[in-house]
Amino acid sequence: MISYVLMVVGFIFLIKGADFLVAGASSVARRFNVSDLVIGLTVVAFGTSTPELFVSIIASVKGSTQIAIGNVLGSNIANILLILGVSSIIYPLSVTRGTVFKEIPFSLLAAVVLGVMANDQLIDKASVSAITRIDGMILLCFFLIFLYYSISIAKAIDGMASQLSPIPHGLMKSSVMIVAGFAGLGLGGKWIVDGAVTLASSFGMSESLIGLTIVAIGTSLPELATSAVAAYKKNTDIAVGNVVGSNIFNILFVLGISSTIKPLPFQQASNTDIWMVVLSSVLLFGFMFSFKRRSLDRWEGAGLLLLYSIYIGHLVVGV
Repeated sequence: MISYVLMVVGFIFLIKGADFLVAGASSVARRFNVSDLVIGLTVVAFGTSTPELFVSIIASVKGSTQIAIGNVLGSNIANILLILGVSSIIYPLSVTRGTVFKEIPFSLLAAVVLGVMANDQLIDKASVSAITRIDGMILLCFFLIFLYYSISIAKAIDGMASQLSPIPHGLMKSSVMIVAGFAGLGLGGKWIVDGAVTLASSFGMSESLIGLTIVAIGTSLPELATSAVAAYKKNTDIAVGNVVGSNIFNILFVLGISSTIKPLPFQQASNTDIWMVVLSSVLLFGFMFSFKRRSLDRWEGAGLLLLYSIYIGHLVVGV
């Protein structure tokens, strides 16, 4: 019982830790005259993916590699089908041309690359499949390319690179917030992984299932809050960009770091989840060309939610 309570508290610590880390890091970045747009594309985007990062790293170190992989794949599926589904129902999501033709295809490429790297048994007829340290370093190289692209985009937008908001916090307070953020993320991540392992063993479920569902949805709460509020305020490109950017971060950075620290054994059954990530990205890309161009309408969002319900039902029934 205590493990379950700590798991719930862990999600709270995880989310608040991410908030503190983003707020503190943003204030420090502003002190070095970094523009708001660059901060949004780097610090904030990184911050919304820190829950997945800490949970996956802790799960990897503890040997619960299926939670680490399931957390990332489940989060990416939830980001598109659940979060964009909910957000587009709140308000139809129109996006820029760059998001449609660059960011979404890049997230699709990341999923395909992961699928190739993880399937050693199918491609090389190896005895086992794993996301190795070399694979992780390659993913991190792709991540650096994406980061360079994001910063270049910010500097290329006329006038945006020079937009500077007031520094919200002093250096001491910012430092304390960063330390508190990392502490909350670390402690929350540990409690979530411990609770997930206990939950899986108690109910005879696989760690992969727990990672794909409960853990994935819990670590996706920052993206849900960001995108839902952005849709409500009609900042639609932020709502979509937040999700697409998070998906890229999750695969390239989170799995890149996790597998570099410790190789992640891969089960062939997880190929279904990789294909679901690919399908979700393809659907999102396709919806941007249906009826109203470069827009995710309410009926399309409802379709994404329906598909997510079917997917979760398939996971639960398959136990």
